[in-house]
Amino acid sequence: MLVPPTELLQTAQANGTAVGAFNIENMEMAQAVIDAADEANLPVILQTTSSTLKYASPAVYAAIVGALAERVRVPVAMHLDHGNSYALAMECIQAGYTSVMYDGSLLSFEENIRITREVVEAAGSVPVEAELGSVGGKEDDHEAENAYTDPAQAAEFAARTGANSLAIAIGTAHGVYSGVPKLDIDRLIEIRKHVNIPLVLHGASGLSAETVRTCIREGICKVNFATELRIAYSDGVKAFLRDNPAAYDPKAYGKAGYLSVKKMVHEKLNMVSMK
Repeated sequence: MLVPPTELLQTAQANGTAVGAFNIENMEMAQAVIDAADEANLPVILQTTSSTLKYASPAVYAAIVGALAERVRVPVAMHLDHGNSYALAMECIQAGYTSVMYDGSLLSFEENIRITREVVEAAGSVPVEAELGSVGGKEDDHEAENAYTDPAQAAEFAARTGANSLAIAIGTAHGVYSGVPKLDIDRLIEIRKHVNIPLVLHGASGLSAETVRTCIREGICKVNFATELRIAYSDGVKAFLRDNPAAYDPKAYGKAGYLSVKKMVHEKLNMVSMK
């Protein structure tokens, strides 16, 4: 069944692990993520971005994930990633999402606080993720330059917004890395000293297992993966169609994409669970 991620993140924080959060685009990707989590016996968060919700509505994705979650043993949360408006956050909550993110990272500090607080108050019992600082790169319609999170500001931001978790910027980027990313782990350590709520790492696709695990050891307890899953799905479909050029049944190449994503999710779940 679908659950809020609050307890999942708090447990991860207490245990020195993290919860894997995976962006999905279609039914096959949702199946792959949930099946991998169930096989690994680990909780999981599925996410859709604002851009993905232009492809299909929150109600469609919530129905798909909700139906899939009913048949597994592990906790499954449904999350809005990089929500770009108060209205979209409310639509997702009404559709059955169990948490939402409002991303005001491109706004001024005060404006980010103001709107994030409005979302938190309106969301009620549904947990809200916020972002301070800006994770660089491009993911769907979200594009930004790196702007590192200030540890002292992070404490004020968390206190004034009432957000349940905080996405921070320490040098990661959305999309495909052009080189080896250098993360500011000392900044993460300082933020953890100032902020008690769960910390979120965006832009983890392409990071080494050791880098991700270092971030988890220093306080990250939710790790987002998106680009690598899209690549895995597309590569699976392309390989199937290359080997079967006469194929026309979407179920056949959809399964190939599913299997490719499922393998990738297993790798990432093993990473965040610190096994």
